[in-house]
Amino acid sequence: MAKDSSFDVVSQVDLQEVDNAYQQTVREISQRYDLKDSGSSIEFSRSDGVFTVLAPADFVAKQIADVLNSKLIKRGIDIKALSWDAPQAASGGKVRVVGHVVQGIDQPTAKKINKDVKDLKLKVKVTIESDKLRVASASKDALQEVIQFLHGQDYGQPLQFTNYR
Repeated sequence: MAKDSSFDVVSQVDLQEVDNAYQQTVREISQRYDLKDSGSSIEFSRSDGVFTVLAPADFVAKQIADVLNSKLIKRGIDIKALSWDAPQAASGGKVRVVGHVVQGIDQPTAKKINKDVKDLKLKVKVTIESDKLRVASASKDALQEVIQFLHGQDYGQPLQFTNYR
């Protein structure tokens, strides 16, 4: 029997690049004429992967989020890796918006990917391992078909394919 080939489906973000984009955003907020004296700020907790934007109005908070998104795109980070919560009222009449960096594949998304791959009717075996999926098959062509299929799907977060053997 031939040895099975496999690959992992993961959703990971390079936090160093995210931190670099955050630093550039802070610099741009302090230099842009429309944001400089607005009293707005952005903070990033690298350990939690959480952005906190504090702004005087919802419109300004969206501008800061757009600046951050543009910096992330320039650094090669997919925007789907960042999910923003709804704006909340903060003290002093300000608005707080929290953004989360998506790391790993959550269980509902993993189950949906598993179901979609099984619906392809290919001879592949999909196993869910905590925050990633492993796809294995004796046929490398079947694995390539799965990768091509998953590239065309939108699961609300970026997917990478690692450990292809």
